Amino acid sequence: MAKTKEELLAILSQFDLKEPVVSAEPFGNGHINDTLKVITANGETKYVLQRINHLIFTDVDMLQHNIYTVTSYIRKKLEERGETDIDRKVLTFLPTKDGKQYYFDGDSYWRVSLFIPRSKSYEEVTPELSYEAGKAFGDFQTMLADIPEGTLGETIPDFHNMEFRLRQFHEAIEANAAGRLEEVKELVDEIEKRADSMCIQERLYREGKLKKRTNHCDTKVNNMLFDTDTDEVLCVIDLDTVMPGFVLSDIGDFIRTAGNTGAEDDENLDRVGVNMPIFQAYTRGYMEKAKMFLTPMEIRLLPYGGRLLTYMQTVRFLTDYLNGDTYYKIHSPKHNLIRTKAQFKLLQSLEEHAAEMDEFMNQWL
Repeated sequence: MAKTKEELLAILSQFDLKEPVVSAEPFGNGHINDTLKVITANGETKYVLQRINHLIFTDVDMLQHNIYTVTSYIRKKLEERGETDIDRKVLTFLPTKDGKQYYFDGDSYWRVSLFIPRSKSYEEVTPELSYEAGKAFGDFQTMLADIPEGTLGETIPDFHNMEFRLRQFHEAIEANAAGRLEEVKELVDEIEKRADSMCIQERLYREGKLKKRTNHCDTKVNNMLFDTDTDEVLCVIDLDTVMPGFVLSDIGDFIRTAGNTGAEDDENLDRVGVNMPIFQAYTRGYMEKAKMFLTPMEIRLLPYGGRLLTYMQTVRFLTDYLNGDTYYKIHSPKHNLIRTKAQFKLLQSLEEHAAEMDEFMNQWL
């Protein structure tokens, strides 16, 4: 439900702001939370107000605890490094006047952070930006590498758990709720052929050979801010999905999204394939910052992360198609099937380049 100016100002009055504010205006193009820039009496943007989507992030206490823990940890690491201008290098969230990390108005949950001045973001991906993204997310993971397991909760449970996604897939096959199973039988067979090999990370974790790390889980180039003057990365933003998981997630999701020569829902499959310069640039930047904490097994598995996350999204799109399009927004009756086919084509391209990608990783082993 949209809020009036007066209602937004009343919400802002609950927070411990240092300057009087006069308005809040829509800001950015996020798909999950509603974000507004907050204007002070002198016409400057000093704060960012967000309405938390509690339909997706159902445990707001956990969500805000995660974010407070992560930002405090990063701030401490930056101070130990002797960094300057730290308020522009890590997000700062402000408490309410009664010391809470969010405000509930009876309808929605709200939080406020400091606006980071002289910053910008990018939407387009190039090898140069991919290298910077790799460095930023690698450094982000490095600063959080020694957070003890169990400190953070899963803001979206089983988000990148392949065994869980396959269970959902098999339930959708069994139910065949939309009567579409026969139409997609060949795709189902292709997914089943790969199922065992795509559950490696969960098995290695149970065997004690792979540990959980703190991951961002949404590694897009527009989830970082750059200095408007120097074009250097300032900080990683959009921290709602920061949670425990495996390092394969953060490199895998970037390869799946940014490293695709086509669109996620491209109907022309000839356009879809892996962009090797993007993969190499991101990986080079990531390893420059993250190699210090990665194990040899994790390094070897990083290219597999791209195949895993692409396979996972193939499974999720096809699951939704079988269920009758109950999860993802669609723009046509076959949209989830189109997405499935495009993701599967990318997966096939990644498989074709697997040996080349593995060879590229050998320089860090």
